[in-house]
Amino acid sequence: MSGGYKFTGRKSFGSLTPVWTRLGLHGMDMSDPKAPKIVHGFMPRDTKGYTIKDTWDVLGMRATRSDDTVLEGAFVPDKYIARVVPAGAAGADNFVAGFLTWALYGFANIYYGLSMRVREVLVEQLKTKTSIALTRPMIYHPEVQHGIAEITMDIEAMGPHIEAVGSDWTEGRVGPDWFIKIFSVKHKVVDAAFRIADRALDLSGGFGMFKKSELERLFRDARAGKFHPANPLLTHEIVGKISLGISPDEQPRWG
Repeated sequence: MSGGYKFTGRKSFGSLTPVWTRLGLHGMDMSDPKAPKIVHGFMPRDTKGYTIKDTWDVLGMRATRSDDTVLEGAFVPDKYIARVVPAGAAGADNFVAGFLTWALYGFANIYYGLSMRVREVLVEQLKTKTSIALTRPMIYHPEVQHGIAEITMDIEAMGPHIEAVGSDWTEGRVGPDWFIKIFSVKHKVVDAAFRIADRALDLSGGFGMFKKSELERLFRDARAGKFHPANPLLTHEIVGKISLGISPDEQPRWG
């Protein structure tokens, strides 16, 4: 409509619902069915035409309070519309590349930090953890040493990967394979973070499952990383197709 766009639909995962001042939206404009467009906008909180549903009762990431927002013709004026681009790969302009980089690279760093915290908590626990069958703390158990080594080697691989992608972006080394780089770094770090958190619970023993254990929360948060965009299905589709020189829009779409 003149002067802006009306958004109708249900947006899940509205991060920081109680306090956001602008809600990022991505809507589909089907006014021309032969040329659909994606509308990227930011809706001010005082906009009329939406309601918030308290749905955030979840496994992990509980502190983000990412409730649902039901949009019922909420009008966003043109000054808050960031981009209107073709649907699909044709719409992946610098704006889209920029916010995807911000999101995927940010997720990678978050789960890198989570992984380091898992190791820190676990090592401190194991230094004093004992067993009736052992004469020394669990850190002297060969399989505990093996497990910590696996965790450390995963963490050691994360850091350089993140640094390399960050340096490429900062120094302008962004080419046709850029989406491969940012999708891959998020996927590989999150995969390793969950592997680390899972292994940490094995090493911590049964007390790791108690709510009072920080490892219990870290495990839940690590699992949430796999839900973060891009999920494993989409990641493998994008990376596989681009690597093979196939358009991401090529059917079948399986991500």
